Amino acid sequence: MRPVLAALLLSTALASPALAQAQTPPATIGQQYVPAPWWMRDPVIASIGYVRVELQANRAGFSATFQTVDRSVAEASRKAADQVRALSQTLAAYGVETVRVETSLTTQPLYDQYRDENGILRDNTRADRIERYQAQATVSLTVRDVRQLERIYATVVASQPNSIGQVYFSLEPDNEAKSNLAREAVRDAANRARSAVEAAGGTLGAVRVIDPTGRACQTDVLAGWPSYGSGASQATTVDEVVVTGSRMRRGEMAMAPPPPPPPPAPGQAPSEAQIEAARLALQPPLQVLTDQACVVYGLN
Repeated sequence: MRPVLAALLLSTALASPALAQAQTPPATIGQQYVPAPWWMRDPVIASIGYVRVELQANRAGFSATFQTVDRSVAEASRKAADQVRALSQTLAAYGVETVRVETSLTTQPLYDQYRDENGILRDNTRADRIERYQAQATVSLTVRDVRQLERIYATVVASQPNSIGQVYFSLEPDNEAKSNLAREAVRDAANRARSAVEAAGGTLGAVRVIDPTGRACQTDVLAGWPSYGSGASQATTVDEVVVTGSRMRRGEMAMAPPPPPPPPAPGQAPSEAQIEAARLALQPPLQVLTDQACVVYGLN
């Protein structure tokens, strides 16, 4: 735990608080003597409060791709669209507050190939040498209700895509969580200041400054006030974690699993049995939120 930053500074400047505030900046870097901020004209204690909390990730996302190949670009695109149409309709039934779906369709030509004089296989990239067209439909999902993640993921798996990306998790704290974090940081700063003053045999006075960024407590007055603006902002941070999941039932090692149900026909939504057979354990991880606040008190 970082020690409480405490400063007992008594300014020798006779300027009024209004005049002191008007000095921006009051000195240059390297100057031997610099005036303290107005709130340090009397003895004060500056305390930084820290708060850390672990919350479950509330967002998840992944993508799946479907590919088709045909001699006609229109037919290849139609087949790729047919593969994702039923899946999109199934996912839309969850509602936009549960999952948001974005679908994109791209096509590219597949050229006739030949070997050069060195035996290297190359594409004959000429318009009249296009052999077939490959169409790729990509479904990108953002799951906003992670309680439905396992079923949504299983629905996509049961649709038999050509590839599925990793599941990533993130935390989007709401306004209430941010407010609670800021309030607890200020409360922690108050507790630290009170403990330090009581341990020194003093009495805590009135609040001089409350700085949610914590930068006011990082002012190095002895090094020169211009260094006050060099500190980096300590905003609330959220770490993003990429995870994958799997599930194993008791007795699976000793007993072979039953054969999976047949895949759905192209253009058809997966059945309930196919969805259940594709379910995996996808538990949202805990992620860390941190915040800090600076509170400056006078001393009695």
